[in-house]
Amino acid sequence: MILVIDDDIAVRTSLQLLLKSEGYEVTGAETPAEAMRIIKHKRPELIILDLNFSIGTTGEEGMALLNDIKKADEAIPVILLTGWGSIVLAVQGMKMGANDFINKPWDNGHLLQSVKTLLDLQEKSVVNRTRKQLDKDYNFQHIIGEDPQMLQILETIGRVATTDASILIMGESGTGKELIAEAVHQNSLRRNKPFIKVNLGGISTSLFESEMFGHVRGAFTDARFDRAGRFEMANKGTIFLDEIGDLDAGSQVKLLRVLQDRTYEVLGSSRTKIVDLRIVCATNKNLSVMVGSGTFREDLLYRINLITVTLPALRERPKDIPLLVDFFINNLKQIYNRPGLTVSKSAMKWLQQLPLPGNIRQLKNLVERSILVSKKNVLEIDDFRSQLELSPQKNGNMQWPGVGSVTLEEMEIEMIKRAMLFHKNKVSRAATALGLTRSALYRRLDKFEIPYDEAED
Repeated sequence: MILVIDDDIAVRTSLQLLLKSEGYEVTGAETPAEAMRIIKHKRPELIILDLNFSIGTTGEEGMALLNDIKKADEAIPVILLTGWGSIVLAVQGMKMGANDFINKPWDNGHLLQSVKTLLDLQEKSVVNRTRKQLDKDYNFQHIIGEDPQMLQILETIGRVATTDASILIMGESGTGKELIAEAVHQNSLRRNKPFIKVNLGGISTSLFESEMFGHVRGAFTDARFDRAGRFEMANKGTIFLDEIGDLDAGSQVKLLRVLQDRTYEVLGSSRTKIVDLRIVCATNKNLSVMVGSGTFREDLLYRINLITVTLPALRERPKDIPLLVDFFINNLKQIYNRPGLTVSKSAMKWLQQLPLPGNIRQLKNLVERSILVSKKNVLEIDDFRSQLELSPQKNGNMQWPGVGSVTLEEMEIEMIKRAMLFHKNKVSRAATALGLTRSALYRRLDKFEIPYDEAED
């Protein structure tokens, strides 16, 4: 049963009719006393509470009622209804335990989506399963790992994937945040719809609206054609907003509006478009600290983190390192036509003891560089160590420099040049070897002014 609490009979009636039309059992309450009676005698599965409970109030009565609800039963999910001007109040409500907040006037589809998501999450219980058991129920084929922390994460994303819950993926660079986002999509009901990846750190402030919302011809000087934005491309599917912690303040406001209302306007057009999508975000930054310092909006954080997943660093799950190395080796055997490739036991133990600040991405690049440099089929400790320690160039082969010998940018430029040379200017293959997307590699080629004559992939 869903409980709608509002003293405005028009609001109560409208919401009750909407929810009943979707098959939900619904009841309404006009006063806090009536609401608490219903909660005490017939526990609702979900509550919709209008913060502006009485005409002319500033939301205090609604907040007090929310506090009473949480004291009576903390587990009941609560959706707050609020006006755009009362977002600060809604954020306070989220801190007190509310699960979502929706602006008035609400969009029926968006509200129903929130209701369904929260009810679905209530029904799904946590079960500790082995990797083999998880693989029977979910599609996790691209995620390597059997560490208990990773199994718990896979259990969580498998459990919530079929809902439309917004998910925030935290973790250091190279821990596999994009793979987790893809797994969420592949195990969702939207799996046959688009999965659109957006690196927000790579979009300048001036291009944000055009990239995300699209533009019409003539919207600005270089707008010669209409262009669909990322939100339109992701409609009915999933949008993955990577590096959301790098978004500037102005762009955060624009993003918040579309996440709040699921509506946006194409640049240069006055028409409002509605979008239906699942939102998955990722960052390697501590957004809570950023909220405290005023560099990230608190209301945006609450909009994107209904479910938060924190990926462990690779050094925190060393038993997964041999699994990852074997996975990389098996792939590279085919790419470099070296079927006898393997890693010695002593080298594998040595790899497990490395700090690997770059995590999975660093491990993958280390394995591939070692294979490129070594002519042996059985890789030993020295083959890997030579790629980590400072060493002069030998026989024209660049050894991996030590800390302080070159800048990060110089190292990046050199690795891009080597990858392009090795893969004979085939951008897709070079990008894969570097752990980049094709478009990301193109951006770096242009940024560093690296000349290339692209061969056909």
